[in-house]
Amino acid sequence: MALAILYSYRRCPYAMRARMALKLAKIDVEIREISLRNKPAHLLQVSPKATVPVLVLQDGKVMDESLDIMHWALQAHAMGVNIRARDEALVLENDGAFKRALEGYKYPERYQSLTQQQHRAQGDIFLQKLENLLHENNYLFSTTPSLADIAIFPFVRQFAAVDNVWFEATPYLKLQAWLKRLVESELFARVMEKQPTYVK
Repeated sequence: MALAILYSYRRCPYAMRARMALKLAKIDVEIREISLRNKPAHLLQVSPKATVPVLVLQDGKVMDESLDIMHWALQAHAMGVNIRARDEALVLENDGAFKRALEGYKYPERYQSLTQQQHRAQGDIFLQKLENLLHENNYLFSTTPSLADIAIFPFVRQFAAVDNVWFEATPYLKLQAWLKRLVESELFARVMEKQPTYVK
């Protein structure tokens, strides 16, 4: 039987977290790495909004939201991963206010209603919340990664990378260790392996 197809873009944080969930759940998929400037016709056909990730299952069902893919993978196949309301609430905060702060911090020339430092200060509120959670465990809610860890990690990674000197100088020692643990994990290394661009 042919594998499910995942349209992806290696550096996209949404695609990244979908790939991590699929890999954690040990679900083999055919990864089709796209070019943002030349998107495959099949991708446009199955998901007209044409944003990654898009998962096309063997029965033709299409999921084109990263959290839908994560839920499907982790609930159906990764029995050791709990998905709870607290995970959902934290991910919504990440995908909302923190993502907006990240965009402003990363691209201040596009979001000039605030300065770059003001955007960073808004994101810093969320970083402090994560730091407080990590005083209890190595991961946000447990001794092992939950949906929240996987969903939020790619965005914190991007935020830290805007000014790594600043991030390393923050008092967020637990958050720094959490980020390092995930960046250096076998799971992350495997999902970040380069794939040839799919051109059909």
